[in-house]
Amino acid sequence: MSSTSRSSRSSRKPIAIGAGVFVAAVLLGIASYTATRPESPSGSAAAAEVSAEPGAGGYSEAAKLARRDAGDPLARGRAHAPVVMVEYADFKCGYCGKFARDTEPALVKKYVDKGVLRIEWRNFPIFGEDSEAAARAAWAAGQQGRFWQFHAAAYAEGSKEKGFAKDRLVALARDAGVKDLDRFVRDLDGEGARQAVKKDQEEAYGLGATSTPSFLINGRPIAGAQSTATFTEAIEAAKQAAK
Repeated sequence: MSSTSRSSRSSRKPIAIGAGVFVAAVLLGIASYTATRPESPSGSAAAAEVSAEPGAGGYSEAAKLARRDAGDPLARGRAHAPVVMVEYADFKCGYCGKFARDTEPALVKKYVDKGVLRIEWRNFPIFGEDSEAAARAAWAAGQQGRFWQFHAAAYAEGSKEKGFAKDRLVALARDAGVKDLDRFVRDLDGEGARQAVKKDQEEAYGLGATSTPSFLINGRPIAGAQSTATFTEAIEAAKQAAK
């Protein structure tokens, strides 16, 4: 597991969204411990925790972190979908890649395409400079409407092992169909990208997240690359509660 230093985390102030959500934040922080833990010797993924039942104290407050910006290039699905899944992830995180390849496509087909679910991405780089650079690059690709294509390229099998140096990020942007690569490089290195990534990081730290991937489904915290069934259960519960 990799995480930020104690001193860095201690300097962050929790998001003030009510005492009730603190319970959920603690659950998220504890559960996320297993989310990026190395695989066991047998090769099986480490088990990650899921929070308490939907509707437990404070979830409605955490749900307000959904931005529902119709013009957000780092989101997919209707702005006013009944369920919003906020994903805090890192492009160097192996379990984030597993979720992106094995679970997310099924959720998009079953829920996003049918108007039930909206997915909002938050850049949460915790694995050092390469993570930060990839996060800024993803944001830069989004400025040209190619975030999700960049997301797919960066999370392709074996992609993270090649690293995220500048030339590699440009190659990924090219693969993602980013048209203006000069603009991409400027945006990648610009203050806009740095501030956008910082905003997402601060939001995750404020919730108590320490590992990736971490999720909020209408405010309900879930940590780790869980099975499709786990996400389906949470989305179905959130959909029923939203009626």
